[in-house]
Amino acid sequence: MAAYKGGVGKTTIASELAYVMGAVLLDLDWDRGNATRAWGYRTEQRASAPLLDAIEAGRTPRPLVGKRKADLVPCHEDFVDTQPEPDVMATLIERWAKEWGRDVVVDTHPGGSPSTLGAMAAAHRIIVPAPFGEKEHEALEGMVTQLADYPLMVIPSRVPPVPPARDIERLRRITQDADVPVGPPVSHYVWLPRRTRRMAVSAPPITKQGQGFAEEIAAVAEAVRV
Repeated sequence: MAAYKGGVGKTTIASELAYVMGAVLLDLDWDRGNATRAWGYRTEQRASAPLLDAIEAGRTPRPLVGKRKADLVPCHEDFVDTQPEPDVMATLIERWAKEWGRDVVVDTHPGGSPSTLGAMAAAHRIIVPAPFGEKEHEALEGMVTQLADYPLMVIPSRVPPVPPARDIERLRRITQDADVPVGPPVSHYVWLPRRTRRMAVSAPPITKQGQGFAEEIAAVAEAVRV
């Protein structure tokens, strides 16, 4: 999961996608609004930092087991200052995935930090959530232009019930000009940002409220597997 702009729905989609795919959720976003805290892990209450410790010791981190949510390798605020260079990060992710023997969904920090670039280099598919809007489309256009040789897939996110025709057309132009595939959309759900439960929306039993969102995430997972 990668995006040049924050607030596009990246962490929410990453957390749900990892659960649906039975993948390890590797969090490389050090900000407080990350997947780690949404999972329920609080770095200030822990004496160790699994991600940092594993990198320093040269070993593979052991994912925390989730109950009705994805297994997690949590990030830490200090990762901003200790993150490896891109080629090192890519090598680590590839090695860890092999040793885990599982798919890995990596949630990255917005922008082009070294760890984000490394994760993108290691990825078989880079999911780029793309809400509609002028600033959002400007960021998306810059990203797909600069990363034209990467395996990108744009996921229209936070899509309103009736999207403006101009936004649909601009998204079509941006992705067609860059020859980037567009995956299944994820709609805008007003209740989602207010949700405080830590388990995945897609975890059974799925609520009536979450049914549509869970179905959209399942469609994204299917597109990623292809």
